[in-house]
Amino acid sequence: MAYEIDKPEEQWRAELTPQEYHVLRESGTERAFTGEYTDTKTVGVYSCRACGAELFRSDTKFESHCGWPSFYDPADSSAVELIEDRSHGMVRTEVRCTRCGSHLGHVFSGEGYPTPTDQRYCINSISLRLDPEQG
Repeated sequence: MAYEIDKPEEQWRAELTPQEYHVLRESGTERAFTGEYTDTKTVGVYSCRACGAELFRSDTKFESHCGWPSFYDPADSSAVELIEDRSHGMVRTEVRCTRCGSHLGHVFSGEGYPTPTDQRYCINSISLRLDPEQG
């Protein structure tokens, strides 16, 4: 897929910290329960740390106790792309930013959480930037 924001890898490396680059550009994962937004209850908008695209809103964030921020729906379904991921001997659905192609995490369905969509977008904190709502 062609992305609106398409930069050479050297530029991504220069703009992101090594940890951000590993997760966003190399499909890495931060350790469970270490991310800055895992337990955040702040009202606001979660954007892609790499390109600033709006991805999720705090009103769809819920406590899944899985170790990463969990959302039951993206802010706009066209904000994320879902790709089959067969790495690590599993079949999962990877979630990427449609604007820049950065890896965000994975989405899981049918786990029984009491959410409107029965989906859990399990997203790395390091992939996101929270813009708190001004009140």
